[in-house]
Amino acid sequence: MSRIGRLPVEIPAGVEVTIAENNVVTVKGPKGTLTESLPVEMDIKIENNHVVVTRPSDVKKMKALHGLTRTLIANMVTGVTKGYEKVLEINGVGYRAQKQGNKLILSLGYSHPVEMIDPEGLESVLDGQNKITIKGIDKQKVGQYAAEIREKRKPEPYKGKGIKYADEVIRRKAGKTGKK
Repeated sequence: MSRIGRLPVEIPAGVEVTIAENNVVTVKGPKGTLTESLPVEMDIKIENNHVVVTRPSDVKKMKALHGLTRTLIANMVTGVTKGYEKVLEINGVGYRAQKQGNKLILSLGYSHPVEMIDPEGLESVLDGQNKITIKGIDKQKVGQYAAEIREKRKPEPYKGKGIKYADEVIRRKAGKTGKK
């Protein structure tokens, strides 16, 4: 059996998990509600305050879906209780971020400011002018929005200018060497 797939997902107090037909799982918690349509092949049950996922056979595809299904449910439960956040840092002279309502305005050395509107259910918070924190209950949406912001100016290897994740390490390169 899948080592991750066979682990039961604990349902904390204040969280309600419902499983509809065709494995549509809805998780309600203090931070909000998430609904996900999971693979129909998997058997999802609620047993004494735990969500248990079992697979029908040991076919390679079923093994892969087993762990995936369990992890998606665990991420939904974590999202509605604690939430998710990604921190981005802006490095570079004159590079900065501003917030106007739900609009994030980035000055990244282009001839124009880059404007991004926060997707529904997500919130971007500025800490100073060069630290952006994206918060939300859906792990996938938080990661996607953070990736879209980073894509506007990826960090370059010579001076390290650009937008990077807070825990990302930029591999630096040596610049040109003079010819003698």
